[in-house]
Amino acid sequence: MDHEWCNNVQRIIEKIDACIASKNDESLTLCILAQEFGYSQSHFSRKFKEISGMQFRDYLRYRKLAFALKQLRDTPAPILEIALDYGFSSHEAFTRAFKEAYGMTPSEYRRDPVPVALRTIIKPFDCYLLENGGADMEKTAGEIKTYFVTIPAHKFLHIRNYESIGYWDFWQKQSQIPGQDCETICGLLDSIPGKLDDLGGNEANSGSGQNMAFLNDPAGRICSWGIPLAECYGVRLPFDYDGEVPPQMLLMDIPEGDYIVFEHGPFDYETENGAVEEKIEKAMKDFDYSATGYRLDTTPGRIFYFYHDCKRFWKYIRPVRK
Repeated sequence: MDHEWCNNVQRIIEKIDACIASKNDESLTLCILAQEFGYSQSHFSRKFKEISGMQFRDYLRYRKLAFALKQLRDTPAPILEIALDYGFSSHEAFTRAFKEAYGMTPSEYRRDPVPVALRTIIKPFDCYLLENGGADMEKTAGEIKTYFVTIPAHKFLHIRNYESIGYWDFWQKQSQIPGQDCETICGLLDSIPGKLDDLGGNEANSGSGQNMAFLNDPAGRICSWGIPLAECYGVRLPFDYDGEVPPQMLLMDIPEGDYIVFEHGPFDYETENGAVEEKIEKAMKDFDYSATGYRLDTTPGRIFYFYHDCKRFWKYIRPVRK
């Protein structure tokens, strides 16, 4: 996949979501987008399908449905109004498309908003899945901030793997398990309301509120690293969350606890990802706990979270105890 196209498709998918959010259908035609980014319609269409696995018009329909579903879930707006807002010509056209995508009508979903696998935003620069982040790194600005926090009790809805080593390997192994591939799991988590890490609580973009975690396994099972640790992927939810749990996921109570945070600010993941990773791992390795009155907590059931969002931060949140 060529570098120029990856850069442009990142801008294209961001523009698609921005236009859907602003109800700007006039700018969402294949012709206009191809012209704006300097491609012929046929070249644009072919390359877009390589990235998304579907035709541009189908991806656009599914993204509009993802936005519309969250409006059904989170607002009392009439169904016809939602349909028209997202470019469907009638209540009937919206209902047909919605049922084809999610196996239920908009009215049925509004009455019982169960988790469904949304068509999530394309991530052409997911450097972990592509194994190419930071290959040509030179330097990274910014230092690692270190601080202690107390995180209130919450729930963690997730999948876990005892054999994987790292994000890329995690999803490679999960893809071999029916219903636990990256697209399905991310789509299901995207439809869950009330995520604690969701940007603003109503983001339509996939990945908002989702993160990796590592669990000191309560049962003491040994992962492939030879320690009682499991890799997880999921979302943090309020402690009183009582929504439906997808059958392939686990819902775990996480009690209030103390944590240490190692955080790096925004960075360019094309050129700086590897350098930031080295810097933050060194900071965690070299940190002197003896001067703080804390130590890392490896008690079964404790969890630490990993946030990787180049536009905001790279952050590890590790459990500690006095």
